[in-house]
Amino acid sequence: MAFDGVVTRALVHELHRLIGGRISKIHQPHHSDVIMQVRTQGETVRLLLSANPTYPRIHLTTEEFTNPLEAPMFCMLLRKHCEGGQIEAIRQIGMERIIHIDVRTKDELGDAAQRRIIMEVMGKHSNIVLVDPASGVILDSAMHVTAAVSQYRQVVPGRLYVSPPDQGKADLLAVSEREFISSLDWNGGRLDKQIVDRYTGVSPLLAKEILHRARLSTREAVWEAFLAVRDAIASHRYQPSVVKTKDKEYFHVVELTHLQGGTSVSYDTVQQCLQAFFEGKALRDTVKQRAHDLIRFVTGERNKNEKKIDKLLQTLEDAKDAEQFRLYGELITANMHQLKRGDTELVAVNWYDEAGGTVTIPLDPLKTPSENLQSYYKRYNKAKNSIQVVQEQIEQAQAEILYLDGVLVQLEHASLQEAEEIREELVEQGYMRDRKKRGPRKKKDVRPELDRYVSSDGTEILVGKNNKQNDYLTNKLASAHEIWLHTKDIPGSHVVIRARSCSDQTLLEAANLAAFFSRAQQGSQVPVDYTLVKHVKKPSGAKPGFCIYEQQRTLYVTPDEALIRQLKMNATARA
Repeated sequence: MAFDGVVTRALVHELHRLIGGRISKIHQPHHSDVIMQVRTQGETVRLLLSANPTYPRIHLTTEEFTNPLEAPMFCMLLRKHCEGGQIEAIRQIGMERIIHIDVRTKDELGDAAQRRIIMEVMGKHSNIVLVDPASGVILDSAMHVTAAVSQYRQVVPGRLYVSPPDQGKADLLAVSEREFISSLDWNGGRLDKQIVDRYTGVSPLLAKEILHRARLSTREAVWEAFLAVRDAIASHRYQPSVVKTKDKEYFHVVELTHLQGGTSVSYDTVQQCLQAFFEGKALRDTVKQRAHDLIRFVTGERNKNEKKIDKLLQTLEDAKDAEQFRLYGELITANMHQLKRGDTELVAVNWYDEAGGTVTIPLDPLKTPSENLQSYYKRYNKAKNSIQVVQEQIEQAQAEILYLDGVLVQLEHASLQEAEEIREELVEQGYMRDRKKRGPRKKKDVRPELDRYVSSDGTEILVGKNNKQNDYLTNKLASAHEIWLHTKDIPGSHVVIRARSCSDQTLLEAANLAAFFSRAQQGSQVPVDYTLVKHVKKPSGAKPGFCIYEQQRTLYVTPDEALIRQLKMNATARA
């Protein structure tokens, strides 16, 4: 996590532009996220405060969020105390990842009042707290921390606000050369960890950058590198950038020269840098949290069908003995005069064996010869009849697995709205029980919102992100002579090129979309079939998203995420 005290300092410096601005609207799209619309300097901007345990952050954003039909209680309280209020101050506490936003507002009687929104960016302990600064009492918080969770500080309404415990670190902006050199154990190793442990606001990423610049040559060189970084921070000379290496992505406001072999993208502001880094990641994390039970449920259903197929295959294996049961029955019939109750076996000549061999037939001594005969014929008829039924059941189970695999792929790429549509589909298909919903029900005839892309030559490409969207795109929206694409024998999205003919480049880009939004996203040379929409049919009674097609050709592409982003940017620019 590179959202350290230095990044917080740079961020707060930029957020000073909001001082004097008025909070016009407040939304809470997720229990950990708050969006405040602030009218300032003739424009309206949106400030995101997120206590997401994986991606906590605060910055201006242009990202779109879906708000719940009914605002959460914390959102209602923020609206009551802060909506319409004016931001008087935004400040960082020391070099910590704690930001105070002071708001001048009015109370219920119309008298002037002060409120303070405290953003604590502390990993899984992050929080958004609303405080009355006059009394220090907590009015409410996004995350409640009770005594069962923390004995040091409880963050619940009515308690006095207590700052997170001080770690006893020195201020990196005030340390002298002698203090810096004497504070480190130069023979103790792990100098980067020592710097992190001794100076507030410094993350492991920044400490490694300082040592890289010093080349670990002398103590003075380390100090000079530390001093250069500190001076840039003190004078607010930042270089926001996102660096993507082979394994991971990093961001900071100090240039990261120690990340060798990575691709770096610079940004004009810290806000742009943070949005570029977190956008998509935080959303994906939120979707995973929301859809976790959904993914677990679908995976469980898939495993049930796999076990069912194993049992059915064993039944088929057992059914192979049907002819043997029939033979036993015929031989018992022919030798009935030799049998009596209590016999344990019958040794009879096998008429069907050209060599004239004999067959030993096990008998139940507690049954009469006639009952033994009926028992074998009954087993024969049961085995014979089960073959056809079991084959049908196996085909049904395989179809179920194919469908559920497709749902799992869709959940990997789903937005919050798309995940909810998938849940509704599972309810309609009888997999899940309907849950009670607040607010008005959605109209059944609402058209799904499809994912839209534009190719390099300006051709529109549509992508279905779940089965409802796939059915609507292929069977209702697309014209007969438009081009339809899907990964060959791999669960994935339906893709349609909105043109009667297209360039080879557009076809390859559409195939890339089909491969990217499929189970083979991480693969290479993924086979993608394409044909005209008129050659794609949905069988009667088939599950949502299922279709058959003919007269197809196949392309082989390797999914390219950078290309997908460019196609999306093309669509945004055209809109």
